[in-house]
Amino acid sequence: MDLSELQQQKTGSVCHVLAVPYPGRGHVNPMMNLCKLLAATKTDHDFLISFLVTEEWLGFIEGDPKPDQIRFRTIPNVLPSELVRGNDHPGFYEAVMIKMESPFEQLLDHIQPPVSLLMADAELLWAIPAANRRSIPVASLWTMSASVFSMFRYFDLIQARCSQDYGEDYVNFIPGTSPICVRDLPTIFQGTDQRVLELVLKCVSQVEKAQSLLINTVYDLESPVIDALKAKFPIPVHSIGPAIPYYETKENVLTTQTEAVNYLRWLDSQPAGSVLYISLGSFLSVSDTQMEEIVAGVKNSGVRYLRVARGDGLRLRHTGCDTGLVVPWCDQLRVLCHNSIGGFWTHCGWNSTLEGVFAGVPMLTFPIFLDQVHNGKQIVEDWKVGWRVVRQVKEMGRVVTREEISDVVRKFLDPENREAKEIRRRAREVKSMCRRVIEKGGSSEVSLGAFIKDITQCSGH
Repeated sequence: MDLSELQQQKTGSVCHVLAVPYPGRGHVNPMMNLCKLLAATKTDHDFLISFLVTEEWLGFIEGDPKPDQIRFRTIPNVLPSELVRGNDHPGFYEAVMIKMESPFEQLLDHIQPPVSLLMADAELLWAIPAANRRSIPVASLWTMSASVFSMFRYFDLIQARCSQDYGEDYVNFIPGTSPICVRDLPTIFQGTDQRVLELVLKCVSQVEKAQSLLINTVYDLESPVIDALKAKFPIPVHSIGPAIPYYETKENVLTTQTEAVNYLRWLDSQPAGSVLYISLGSFLSVSDTQMEEIVAGVKNSGVRYLRVARGDGLRLRHTGCDTGLVVPWCDQLRVLCHNSIGGFWTHCGWNSTLEGVFAGVPMLTFPIFLDQVHNGKQIVEDWKVGWRVVRQVKEMGRVVTREEISDVVRKFLDPENREAKEIRRRAREVKSMCRRVIEKGGSSEVSLGAFIKDITQCSGH
């Protein structure tokens, strides 16, 4: 039974979507951005979205602006608040798979109006079975790239064909993907966090029991692998990305909540293309030793920089230096779209990757964990919009010295460097492509429209 047939069994005057992200920044943000896009779409139907988060996450996002059609619902935290998830990622991941199930099912049974569609993160093991038992259609949202989804889907084949030391072999048999050095596979494939790997593989294997698969990617960036998925997958596959807040970049400028300085005003005072924006993610970051080398290397390079530093990283701020600014938070997409930004030093999280290509900013890739290594490969090799900070794949994981960092940063921001010029030219091309996909008739606009057409075919609409 497809999504439309299941929807037609529903009754009531409201098409009610229950959106459930995995409780992590890289999952909550794209799910919320997708919900805002759905809420902003003009249809002839009443449309209500309940956004379900843990109590911890409600505290993080309840003050953020959102459309009236979106309301928050909560369930208890999966682990005590004093446990820092970054210190035990496998433990947190497993807790999500076990402890969220019961409160989720209780809410699913009692929420009003009855749920017309469950839009659930693909990395929630219990979501699809729970909805299937209640004949509620499910749209499964994959928040990483289509290529990484295919890698998990063909994991058994990768494991069978590749040597166990995960060296310099190439994977060239995954439908639609370009050849991938084994070292560029998600780090979890290399024997780390075996329990997490088992759970992710279970999640991916049951996605086909949903009524549709949504992938937060841009078709034009990954068309071969998306076409291959569509050809083999038993349910519709929609490339609905980039699920980033591009619709908010024209709003009024805001200052940071925790500092008086207006970083956007500081950017306004810098020459065009002169500032390196540095952000290494909100979950896991580099070692203290590596961060010290990054801070010293960027300072010694003499380039202008804006660096986001969280927690202990704030102590590594060079006061009295008028070429740089360190802030605890910023509106990243608005910063990346600023005229003064000439480069983005990134950990290559998928959301940051999408924001970087959308903004047309060349990227220095410094992946840390999970899918980030492969995202960096796509940035450098497939799309040709960035450089690796560490050029040799075999040297990944070592501490990069301040001298190396100073050299690569200086060349990357040099307006006369021939290789850097080509990267900037290519980044502008990809930016134009990403802007076209969200316009009328663009690939993402069409995919989102097809999905909305399905979910609004509730009984009586």
